[in-house]
Amino acid sequence: MAQFGRGDFSTCDEPRPGRPKTVTTPEIIDQIHELILEDRRISDKSIDEQLGISRERVRFIIHEDLDMRKLSAKWIPKCLNADQKRQRCQSSEQVSEFFQHDPNDYLTQMVTMDETWLYHYDPQTKQQSLEWRHRDSPRPEIFRV
Repeated sequence: MAQFGRGDFSTCDEPRPGRPKTVTTPEIIDQIHELILEDRRISDKSIDEQLGISRERVRFIIHEDLDMRKLSAKWIPKCLNADQKRQRCQSSEQVSEFFQHDPNDYLTQMVTMDETWLYHYDPQTKQQSLEWRHRDSPRPEIFRV
């Protein structure tokens, strides 16, 4: 009423200072999606720092609007090339032939040695291998060296 008394008959809201009430706009969603596609290991903290919106809103956009989640890589025991696979098949066939030739004397022909366990360093931990993926996309794979 006081505004009408002063002669202000406008019914539109005037611009206000501060952060807008909603930041879930198609432009923000596209910016977040582009950041994730550039670096799938980007954290929600760095996204909120770059765009200037709250971390909760970033998480909501990623999970609800983009339908993405962070997955860790799946460990695969070996990554064998074609020659290694062929060599393993040949070795298995030779062992099978030895057994078929003389099943009773099979174990006396086998030579075994002591096992030595060698530990190696995995350059990526489970936490380091986390990547943003869509729900229907497969998990990333990491081969043991």
